[in-house]
Amino acid sequence: MDAVWSTTVVAVIALVIDIAIRVFALIVVPINRRPQTATAWLLAIFLIPYVGFILFVLLGSAKLPKGRRDKQVEINRYIIETTHGMDRVVRENPWPEWLQPVVELNRTLGAMPLVGGNDATIFTAYDESLAAMTEAVEKSTRYVHVEFYIVSFDSTTKPFFDALEAAVARGVTVRVLLDHIASVRSPRYLRTIRTLRRIGVDWRLMLPVQPWRGRYQRPDLRNHRKIVVVDGEIAFTGSQNLVDSSYNKRGNVRRGLVWKDLMVRFEGPIVAGINALFVTDWYSETDELLLRETQPPLEDPKPNALDAQVVPSGPGFEGENNLRLFNALLYNAGERVIITSPYFVPDESMLYAITTAAQRGLDVQLFCSEVADQPLVYHAQRSYYEELLRAGVRIWLYAAPTVLHAKHFTIDDEVAVIGSSNMDMRSFSLNLEISVMIRSHRFVDALREIEEDYRSTSRELTLDEWLTRPARSRVLDNLARLTSAVQ
Repeated sequence: MDAVWSTTVVAVIALVIDIAIRVFALIVVPINRRPQTATAWLLAIFLIPYVGFILFVLLGSAKLPKGRRDKQVEINRYIIETTHGMDRVVRENPWPEWLQPVVELNRTLGAMPLVGGNDATIFTAYDESLAAMTEAVEKSTRYVHVEFYIVSFDSTTKPFFDALEAAVARGVTVRVLLDHIASVRSPRYLRTIRTLRRIGVDWRLMLPVQPWRGRYQRPDLRNHRKIVVVDGEIAFTGSQNLVDSSYNKRGNVRRGLVWKDLMVRFEGPIVAGINALFVTDWYSETDELLLRETQPPLEDPKPNALDAQVVPSGPGFEGENNLRLFNALLYNAGERVIITSPYFVPDESMLYAITTAAQRGLDVQLFCSEVADQPLVYHAQRSYYEELLRAGVRIWLYAAPTVLHAKHFTIDDEVAVIGSSNMDMRSFSLNLEISVMIRSHRFVDALREIEEDYRSTSRELTLDEWLTRPARSRVLDNLARLTSAVQ
C-alpha cells in the first residue's frame, strides 16, 4: 500500500511540474521573440518538457550580461564624439538616392559613420592573405591588435606567430583576443595558449565560459569577428580564421576539405572604425579602455578612394544590425543582388527580401558550397532552396572538396558588404560580427571578377534537379530547418 501511495504521489508531482512547465512556457517564451523562434521553443518544450525547459533556461536568452551591454553603450558614445574622415565622403553623382538613409540606419544602430578617403585590397587565396597580415605585423612600430574567432598555432600560422614574437621583442604592444569556445574546440588549443604565453603577447579569451571564475553567459553567444589592426594605419577583416585551411581536423583532412575565404586589407579612416571594435571587445574582457589608440593619423586621401562604413552587430546591441542592413540593401537593389554565404539560413524577413528581389525581375544569385562541415546547418540551408529557385534565384554550388567560406554580397554596381557575418540566424542574433559596407564601383568590379571565378568553379542547381532529390533528404532538411529557429 505504501508503494502504491508513493507512486501516486510521485506521479501527481510529476504531472503538476509538467503542467507548470507548459504554462510557464506559454507565458514566457513568446515575450520579445520572433513567432518562428517562439514556436520552435514551445515545440521543444511540449515534446520533451524537462529537457526542453532546461535547454531554454540555458540557451533562451540571446542577450549578453548587462555589464557588457553597458560597456557597448559607453564605447558607442566615444565613437560618435571622436570619428574622423566623414568630410572625405564624396557625394557626387551617381550617389544613389537610397544610400543616405541606409548610412543613417547603420549610424543609428552601431554608431559608426560612413568615412571617405580609404583604400582596399582583396585577398581570396588563403596563404596570400595570411602572408599579407604577417608582413604588416613585421613592419609594425607601435601596436598590433589581433582578434579571431579561432586562433590556432600550426605550421600554416607559425610565420604569423613568429612575426608577433618579433614585434614584442622590439617593443611593439601586441594584444590578442580569441573566442573561448571556438578555440578550445579546435585541435592544438593548449599548444596555442602555451605559445601565446611564451612569445609574451597580452592575450585574453573572448566571452569565456568559466563559471568557476565568475565568467558566464549563454554558452553559444560567441565572438565571431576576424580583425587585425597594425599601428592604426592598416586593418584586415573578412571571413578567414587564424588557422590552417583544413582547420586541423581529422575528418576534414580525411575528406580533403579546405576552406576558401576572402579578406580585405584597408587603409584610411575606416581603420579607426575597425580598431574601435577591437577596443570595444578588449574593454569588455579586461576593463582597460584603449582610447588613445582608436584614431590613426589622417593622411591625404588615396587616389580612387572609396567610402566605407563599419557595421558592428551582435547580442551587445539592441537590434540585429547586420540583418537590418542586409534587408535594407536588398529592398533598394535595382538591378542585381549577388550573395556569397557558406551558411545561409535566413529568417523570414530576409527570405522575403531575397525572393521579392527576384520576383521584381532582378538578377539574384546565391553562391554556397556543394559540401559543408556542419551537417545540421547544411541541411537547414538546403530546406530553403526550393522556395528560392521557384522565386527565380539562381543558386551556384561551389565544387567539392572546397568549402566556400567567404562572406560578401554586392548590390547593383554601387555597394558591397564584406565581413565575418553569415546570412543565418546565428549571425543575426547570437554572434558578435563585423560587416563593412563599401561604396565604390572599383571595389564592386573587383568582387564581380571574384564572383565570376566562383561561377567557373561551381555548378548551377536547377529546380528540376532539386525536386528529384531523395525523400530522406527532404525529411532531414525540414527537420534541420525547425532546429535553426531555436535561439
